[in-house]
Amino acid sequence: MPVLTLQTKFITMSQAEILEQLPKLNSVELREICDRIWQLEEEQLLSGRANPSDEEKALLDRELEEYSRDREAGSSWEDVKSRLKQ
Repeated sequence: MPVLTLQTKFITMSQAEILEQLPKLNSVELREICDRIWQLEEEQLLSGRANPSDEEKALLDRELEEYSRDREAGSSWEDVKSRLKQ
């Protein structure tokens, strides 16, 4: 019985090349890319591999302090994700 071998060719692109191609994508493709970037960011944050800037750390500290004062304020994570997807 013959065996079919698939060859995969990977194309590497520099950051500059990726940024150059973004304007050529349609809105669905751009949304998919944005969704994937947010997934990667979330994975990094949850795994502790993220390297937030000082500004981001300060923002998170302020938000945590606010939450500590009133744990009932704000929205659930599910509500926030739902609004972001609209």
